Amino acid sequence: MAENSQNRALSEEELQDLVASSDAGARDPAGGVGTMLAIVAVVWSLFQVLLASPLANYVLPGDVINNSRQVHLAFAVFLAFMAYPAFKSSPRHYIPIADWIMALAGAFIALYGFIFYQKIVDAGGLADDVDKWFALAGLLLLFEGARRALGPAMAIIAVIFLGYVFFGSSEIVPDVIRWKGASLKKAMSHMWITSEGVFGIALGVSTKFVFLFVLFGALLDKAGAGNYFIKMAFGALGHLKGGPAKAAVVGSAATGLISGSSIANVVTTGTFTIPLMKRVGFSSEKAGAVEVASSVNGQIMPPVMGAAAFLMVEYVGISYVEVITHAFLPATISYIALVYIVHLEAVKNNMPTLGNRVVSMGRTIGGMALFFVGFAGLCYGVQYPVRWIVAAVPDNSGLILSILIFVAYAVLLKLAASVPDLEPDDPNAEEVELPVVGEIYRSGLYYLLPIIVLVYFLMIEQKSPGLSAFWATMLLFVILLTQRPLKAIFRGQSEMANAFKDGVVDLVQGLIDGARNMIGIGLATATAGVIVGTVTLTGVGQVMADLVEFLSGGNLILMLVMVGLLSLVLGMGLPTTANYIVVSSLMAGVVVELGAQSGLIVPLIAVHLFVFYFGIMADVTPPVGLASFAAAAVSGGDAIKTGFVAFFYSLRTVALPFVFIFNTDLLLIDVTWMQGILVFVTASIAILVFTAGTMGWFLTRSRIYESVALILIAFVLFRPDFVMNRLQPPFAVVEPAAFTTALGEAKAGDEMRLIVSGPDFDTGETKETTLVLPITGDGSAEDRLADFGMLLIEDGDAVNMDEPAFGSPFSDTLSSFDFYGDNPVQIASVKAPADQMPKEVIFIPALILLAFVAFLQRARMSKTGEPA
Repeated sequence: MAENSQNRALSEEELQDLVASSDAGARDPAGGVGTMLAIVAVVWSLFQVLLASPLANYVLPGDVINNSRQVHLAFAVFLAFMAYPAFKSSPRHYIPIADWIMALAGAFIALYGFIFYQKIVDAGGLADDVDKWFALAGLLLLFEGARRALGPAMAIIAVIFLGYVFFGSSEIVPDVIRWKGASLKKAMSHMWITSEGVFGIALGVSTKFVFLFVLFGALLDKAGAGNYFIKMAFGALGHLKGGPAKAAVVGSAATGLISGSSIANVVTTGTFTIPLMKRVGFSSEKAGAVEVASSVNGQIMPPVMGAAAFLMVEYVGISYVEVITHAFLPATISYIALVYIVHLEAVKNNMPTLGNRVVSMGRTIGGMALFFVGFAGLCYGVQYPVRWIVAAVPDNSGLILSILIFVAYAVLLKLAASVPDLEPDDPNAEEVELPVVGEIYRSGLYYLLPIIVLVYFLMIEQKSPGLSAFWATMLLFVILLTQRPLKAIFRGQSEMANAFKDGVVDLVQGLIDGARNMIGIGLATATAGVIVGTVTLTGVGQVMADLVEFLSGGNLILMLVMVGLLSLVLGMGLPTTANYIVVSSLMAGVVVELGAQSGLIVPLIAVHLFVFYFGIMADVTPPVGLASFAAAAVSGGDAIKTGFVAFFYSLRTVALPFVFIFNTDLLLIDVTWMQGILVFVTASIAILVFTAGTMGWFLTRSRIYESVALILIAFVLFRPDFVMNRLQPPFAVVEPAAFTTALGEAKAGDEMRLIVSGPDFDTGETKETTLVLPITGDGSAEDRLADFGMLLIEDGDAVNMDEPAFGSPFSDTLSSFDFYGDNPVQIASVKAPADQMPKEVIFIPALILLAFVAFLQRARMSKTGEPA
């Protein structure tokens, strides 16, 4: 970054080197060694594809399938030492002998559990004196590989946690986090031999799901989809005011399907979008910031989110479909707000349009909305003909459906062959000819087929993410091998052999790119496993919970701020996936528990998304926001200033997690279709109003009081329950002695809340938690108590609780209470549902106030002639 400190835009070659050094490894040896590394990368990709296929159990040995995490890590460690130089001064065109030794040793030790599987099983999964030294060597090599691929922060944090395992009993460790310590044998057994540490859930998710999605993105990009999406975005939006910036936002949202890397997104789309943004009046820093904000948000955009989304599946215990359903609305309105930010910037500075075509914004937005609705309808509607075919010919339905997909592909490819292939444009040309959507859309419609297949299997068939990505990847194999030859046939050209050869080269390069892009993710999930293993071995998670609760004084808002700051600080040196693993392992349970103590029931998925959002913000935030540095390298602007502007543009990404923690309607939790549509409409209005308030511009430049009013309106639209609950409390307080009576009188569909107070099992100190009792059926109070597994003992006006039955709904929640101490666990208070108007009534005064602000600004515009 030294060269960029002089605010010089990097050349294309330097930019590609920047992406390679951060995402895929900067070393590129020539000759036989380079060929060998390419073969290893291709073999890794093909192994992962085969592992995800329905044929895996028939083709691969059972031992390989059972130990696939070890194989996955062996490839990642080997390629890390091959692809990433040890230091900036290390050679890039050949591999030193020391790196060969570490690569081979690392791969062998990663496979140690596979090679000596029977020995480890016979020992009961415990390490012996030989195992512990191999495990220690494996950890050291893993940390060195992570240092090279991910930077020093990941390795340093892992070493600190590992040091705590060994030296946690030292007197220099504060009493609050001191523990008894562990022997080398016990620690290495936990970290390397069992599935509690390195080979835990995170690496398993990387092996089963993440690789296939990264490979899917690499192949889709190699097929040409990235250029097509950018061209379409510029064709649709480039002619509007601030059009290049709007196109950058939409194009980056689309390329978020292809790349899970913020830096790769910035460089791929930014080399075209940033110069055009500068041409219409954006400063270098603002142009870079728009690209950063839109590229980073690509990781939160369903249906293909970052690796963290797949980890949520395992950590939260819900399906991938549920994860992306909950993530959909915040991601969508976040992008809507970013387009609006760009529009306001263009209006405030009266920026010129690009090109000489006059385009209606209303028709453009309507056309894009129609496309997305049509695409969603196609993904949903395809299930009906599929069901008819399966019902008609169940034995051969797979073959028939494959033929139909190929026919659809051939028809769309013939359509593409009728227009010239899309070539990347030069954004620095004197005359910029923006593409016309009506002329270019046909050239890439077939790129939508793999996405439709992916969404269909994920959302309609609800297959596993790995199997869904496998079928979509298989279609991409076909597309890469056949698109060039078939286009040549449709165009009447005779270069069939060369066209097929080029297709094979594209496929092989896509397989290599997918593998190299996975090196960092594989090492990140493995190294983060050490941190997770430390938490499970030492119990430091509970200590952290107590510490955070103490620092926050039990205040949920303050604790959420602390969790957000922790995510930002850790994220300054960690990739998003590793950041998410660390913070969610330490803090997710704390937020849920403290929320319950405060009377707020926070769904676990809301906490995990909260951590995820702040984790991706670390790519933006100075002084280490890597995406901001990449954007500055493209724009020639100041990296730190670019980061601060990008953070300001990303305020909605900071605000939304706090909103959906308290209003889970935004995550579409327990809402009907009609409620979901209303939530989408009001949330979209709210985020636009919030954006206008923070940007200081609505219909015209806002006065201070108008900006304050707009932010207040946005808050009310996001949190109507906050206002309604103060006008009409949702619950009536019932005396504990009357709990049984109130429970018997409750109607099916009601929800009662029970505040339980009692001594903590570990500390003996009195604490509280809130239980939510959903009422179902028409049973008596005794029947309902039995369903909840509750045993109550009346003691005068007090109602004591006995330990709930094992496996009952609240046995886990109440397991932290001491039911056998001197002080009883008892019901502190009961909240029964009270009559309350629908919270949506609050929207009416909020919208009236919004109309009043609009009226004031329109009146001022007509009176003073201020620009709109």
